[in-house]
Amino acid sequence: MTDVAAPFPLVLSAPSGAGKSTLASMLRQRNHDVAFSVSATTRAPRPGETDGVHYHFVSRDEFLRMRDEGELLEWAPVHGNFYGTPRGELRRAQAAGQHLLLDIDVQGARQVRGALPEAVLVFVLPPSGRALVERLTGRGTEQPEVLERRLRNAEDEIRAAPEFDYVVVNDDLHHAVEELEGVLRGRGGVARGLAGMDETVARLCAEIESELGPNRAR
Repeated sequence: MTDVAAPFPLVLSAPSGAGKSTLASMLRQRNHDVAFSVSATTRAPRPGETDGVHYHFVSRDEFLRMRDEGELLEWAPVHGNFYGTPRGELRRAQAAGQHLLLDIDVQGARQVRGALPEAVLVFVLPPSGRALVERLTGRGTEQPEVLERRLRNAEDEIRAAPEFDYVVVNDDLHHAVEELEGVLRGRGGVARGLAGMDETVARLCAEIESELGPNRAR
């Protein structure tokens, strides 16, 4: 028997600061049978961004048409713009015999699960609540009230972890990528399962609350 599973969509979700995008990039670089999904967006390109590489840049009317005609696997409004995953990305990956890798939030993952029951959903957790807070505060670019809002959102997303098929704890970057590769190759047991996940979620959220502590915005 071979070590290769039939291609399927692989969804990665995580709270901000858990390192999901870095893991997605490494997974793609190390595995040529993984195609990264390019999202559609209504926002304008930023300097250095290329249409079809970084995003599919479309007008608001075109995005709404795609949504209404069922051409999006998932979509969401974000800061006044729309973002979504075109079904064409899945067709492109399938034609090439590749796994489609989607780096999306919890809301998008839920939509993909409804649209593609064959998709495998993986949630990426930080090793601790303190590590997550340190990663976000280390950026040094956000006001306290903005940081608190991001951490509140992170708590809500962490509570969704038991909904996913697998959980990977990003305590060591290279090991976490190997766990994701185990899911790809049909060795899902390599990734940490959901046993005891309620306790893990409660611990992480309590740690985030503890780190917020006296620095909480008022």
